Amino acid sequence: MQSRFALDRIDFKILDHLQKMGRCSNVELAEMVGLSPSPCLSRVKRLQQAGVIEGFGAHVALARLGDYLIVFSEVTIDAHRRQHLRRFEKAAAAVPEIMECYNVSGGYDFLLRIVARSVSHFQEVMEGLLVADLGIRKFQSYVVLRVPFVKHELPLDRLFRESTVAVAEEPGEA
Repeated sequence: MQSRFALDRIDFKILDHLQKMGRCSNVELAEMVGLSPSPCLSRVKRLQQAGVIEGFGAHVALARLGDYLIVFSEVTIDAHRRQHLRRFEKAAAAVPEIMECYNVSGGYDFLLRIVARSVSHFQEVMEGLLVADLGIRKFQSYVVLRVPFVKHELPLDRLFRESTVAVAEEPGEA
């Protein structure tokens, strides 16, 4: 069973601050959003339970680790039935180098963001998809020459004024 709750300005303040400072303590977060620690922690847990906060992690500076390549690939699938698209999505999700997969409208079906250590490594990734017989009709790829910027923080205040989310209730709640 699911219940729904509305996100208010404090929830958005929490989300905004956690995007910028995901490692902050609950005490610091509570201070930044104008709550005491206990209600602040309850809100964070509620946002996690609702799936609004998907997790916490580190942003890795790949350039500091060594050479790498980012490639965007447009992929067109032969058949456009749901099961064919889902089959490709499942296979793509299992490839560690494929970081993002978007099902898009327009001249192709999927846009992939792939990281690889070299052009030959990227070629191995794409050949693996082709050999898997996933119904790929064609693909076109673009090697990224440089990355002027990447944003990790969503402009929540510009995207959402109010929002209502569905939350799966814990067993025994009602």
